Amino acid sequence: MSRLPLVKPETAAPPVRELFEAMPVKLSIFGLMAQAETCLQPLVDLGTAILSQQKLDPRVRELAILQAAQLTPGRYEWVQHVPIAEAVGASAAEIAAVERGDWSAAEFDAMTSAALRFGADTLQHAKVSDELFAELRSHFSPREIVELVLTLGYYSMLARLTEVTELEVDEPVGMQIVDALD
Repeated sequence: MSRLPLVKPETAAPPVRELFEAMPVKLSIFGLMAQAETCLQPLVDLGTAILSQQKLDPRVRELAILQAAQLTPGRYEWVQHVPIAEAVGASAAEIAAVERGDWSAAEFDAMTSAALRFGADTLQHAKVSDELFAELRSHFSPREIVELVLTLGYYSMLARLTEVTELEVDEPVGMQIVDALD
């Protein structure tokens, strides 16, 4: 059971209730986020942009989300995003490599390995070497690099939120949530 109560649509303030009603997929994380009523809409908007409007390759995005869930750690985000990662082309071997923290695994191409090594340094140290940054720039545009950092930060934050509050993990909804954003 979660350490904090979830906001229910029927008892929520009108703007929160309207947002809940518009959501195509009801996950308990949204009821938890709604405790910070004025932050709910911006958080949902950022999550929507990350999942549906980025230039960053969806496979790399999902592996980065899993990395944030693995390193934070955050079971809720891991459970929700494994099916999404699979749906956008991540292999079982790639997901297993992320789970064991092997950012240079043979399963990854050079681009993905660079993104994951960058992600690990970003999440663990908030700094990366000039060499790693140059390698990342050889694979990604400035926009994609910023999107990667935002993705790592957002999902690390969500993992912390769900872990601190001991939010019960919902059954995974997979691509249902991503498809609803299109």
